[in-house]
Amino acid sequence: MILPVYVYGSPVLRKKSIPVDQNYEGLHTFIADLWETMYNSDGVGLAAPQVGKSIRIFVIDSSAMESDDPSVKGFKKTFINPKIIEKTVEEILFVEGCISIPHIREEVSRPPQIRIQYYDEEWIYHDEAFEGVPARIIQHEYDHLEGILFVDKIPAIRRKLLNGRLSAISRGKIDVSYKIKTPR
Repeated sequence: MILPVYVYGSPVLRKKSIPVDQNYEGLHTFIADLWETMYNSDGVGLAAPQVGKSIRIFVIDSSAMESDDPSVKGFKKTFINPKIIEKTVEEILFVEGCISIPHIREEVSRPPQIRIQYYDEEWIYHDEAFEGVPARIIQHEYDHLEGILFVDKIPAIRRKLLNGRLSAISRGKIDVSYKIKTPR
């Protein structure tokens, strides 16, 4: 089922998400709904808070980016209860966007390499290192679980310049091809 995407200003996007266990009711259905919603909204990742649930789950499929960056080929995963345990000290700027903040793209500085522990949809434990674009996408979605949005990571002057557009998004004054849920 395609779920509405909660947009900028929605309180759920600012809450720290809680872990789930294997017995979380409707877990597999919810994960299937995340995938369907992500594909419907042309995203490469989607976190549970973006559809109104403050739980520690996100999905990623970067196949849409393969032609621009071969390093993302086949990068499709479900992350349950993820925990980033290592990051490189250096950071690299890269332009990001978000389906919860439509039509805004800004340069964000993030570490190019991370190590993350998580469970997949079959409840298999993973401890993996990622770099480049996959690491960036993971960090973006992980931030959603921490109540952080990519616009929080841009310079204050840029955020101030975006205030009008962010306010319009929170009021639903945007044109998108997917269902959204505004805070009002």
